[in-house]
Amino acid sequence: MEQNVNLDAVKKMFDLTGKVAIVTGGAGALGEALALGLASYGADVVVTGRTVKTLEPVVNKIQGLGRKALAVSCDATKEESVEAMFKTVVDKFGTVDILVTVAGMAKRAPAEDFPIDDWQAVMDANVRGTFLCCKHAGKIFKEKKAGKIITISSVRAFAGHPGGYAAYGVSKGAINLLTKQLSTEWAKYHINVNAIAPCIFWTPLTQEVLDNAELYKIFMSRIPLGRAAVTQDFIGAAVYLASPASDFVTGQVLYVDGGSTAG
Repeated sequence: MEQNVNLDAVKKMFDLTGKVAIVTGGAGALGEALALGLASYGADVVVTGRTVKTLEPVVNKIQGLGRKALAVSCDATKEESVEAMFKTVVDKFGTVDILVTVAGMAKRAPAEDFPIDDWQAVMDANVRGTFLCCKHAGKIFKEKKAGKIITISSVRAFAGHPGGYAAYGVSKGAINLLTKQLSTEWAKYHINVNAIAPCIFWTPLTQEVLDNAELYKIFMSRIPLGRAAVTQDFIGAAVYLASPASDFVTGQVLYVDGGSTAG
C-alpha cells in the first residue's frame, strides 16, 4: 500500500521539546553528556545520583541551554529511593517521557580472585538498579501509553575480554536481555525499550586503563576505527532512541563501538 511521507513529521522527528527526561548517574561523564544532549534537543532533564551536590554543575549547564532542570538524590539499588525519585519528578514536572539508565559501576579482577562481594556490588548497581528504574518508569508509561527507555549496555556484553570483566560483562549481558524482555512486555503500551552499548571511552574512571600502554594496545586492537570513544559519540544514539525518529524501534542494542562488534 503506497503511503505519502509526512515531511512535517520528518522535520520534527528528533525534536524533544516538551518532553521530560530522567538521566540516572547524571554526575558521571556519560550521564552528563547524555543529559546535555537531550536538553540541546529541547527536553527538560532531571539528573539523579546519590549526592545532589555533584549534580548541581550539570543542572546549571542544562539551565544554560534554556531548559528546565532538576537534581534529585537517588540510590538506584533501593526501591524506596527510586519510588521517591519518580514521585518528586512527577510532582515537579507533571510527567516523565524518557528514562536513560546510566547509573552503574565497574570493577575488574581476574575471575579466580574476584571478591564475591565486589561481584555482587556490580550486579546490584548495574542490573538491579537498572531494573528498578525501568520498573517504576514503566508504571508511569503504561498509564500514559507512551514512553522511551534507554538502558546502557556495553561491548563487554557481546564478547569476553582478558581484562577481568567477569562481573561487568555478565551484568551488561543481563542488561541486553532485560532490554529485550521489557520491550516485548511493554510494546502493547507503546513503550520503546532499547540499549546503547559503548566500547571503552575516555572518562576519569578509564583514564588509568587507557594511559596504560599495554592495555591501550589490547583495547585498540579490537576497535577498527582505531580510537577510544568520547562521550559525545553517544549523544546522537541517545537522541535518536529518545525521539519520535525511533518510534518503530524497540528491543534493540545499538552498538556505538567504532566497529568492535563487526568482526
